[in-house]
Amino acid sequence: MPRIETDSGPVWKRRTTSKQWAIWFGWLVALAIAAYAWQGISDKTIWFFVQDAPSQAADIGGRMIPPKISYMSRLWAPIWDTLNIATLGTVIALIIAVPVAFAAARNTTPHPIVRTIAIFIIVSSRSVNSLIWALMLVFIFGPGVLAGTIAIGLRSIGFCAKLLYEGIEEIDHSQVEAIEATGASGAQKMAYGIVPQVLPTFAGIGVFRWDINIRESTILGLVGAGGIGLELNGSINTLAWTQVSMILLVILVTVIVSEWVSAKVRGAII
Repeated sequence: MPRIETDSGPVWKRRTTSKQWAIWFGWLVALAIAAYAWQGISDKTIWFFVQDAPSQAADIGGRMIPPKISYMSRLWAPIWDTLNIATLGTVIALIIAVPVAFAAARNTTPHPIVRTIAIFIIVSSRSVNSLIWALMLVFIFGPGVLAGTIAIGLRSIGFCAKLLYEGIEEIDHSQVEAIEATGASGAQKMAYGIVPQVLPTFAGIGVFRWDINIRESTILGLVGAGGIGLELNGSINTLAWTQVSMILLVILVTVIVSEWVSAKVRGAII
């Protein structure tokens, strides 16, 4: 029985028979889909390994303690590469995302066709994970930091452009109209009426995405795209678990520091 809020308080109203049957049918369909999905997962799962997983996890966890502190001397360069990948990738994304966002926003796009193309770029960028971008770019540019940087940039374009064009569409149009009333040109309206209103949004998006890219760039080395993930992959392949635990600690500290920096900068901007 659904509850309806009124001025005099909540009122319970009985559902009609057809609506009640529709709700039950919806639940039946949802359960059928869940059962079908579980059956598909169950058929492709080796349950012996699942039963043995706790003991295997405990064994690996024991081998990871204590972390190999001396291995830290080899991690400074990969950490620096990871930070460079995240930073340069974010800069590349912001440079491309700005014109894409202005082309996608309804109040600044020059033509509906241009807006359609911009939306397509945004959707395409956001549809492909950075790890997949890196995997493809490693085959094109070869393994290394360049592939990782471009992968982070391509992945970030859609994220930055989407948030920015939404911010452009939500600006105070009275300021633009006031500037337009003075006889200002289109470029002047853009420079003095729109850009100042979206600059804080732009800065916040950039810092927020940089924080996300720090996390994503730590795993790109798993496919050969440079950074600390490359060391992690090598340590896992050689079963050097004390090195793995040290790398994981370094990644954790790096992410915590980037989160702190991001929060401070965003707080200062907003």
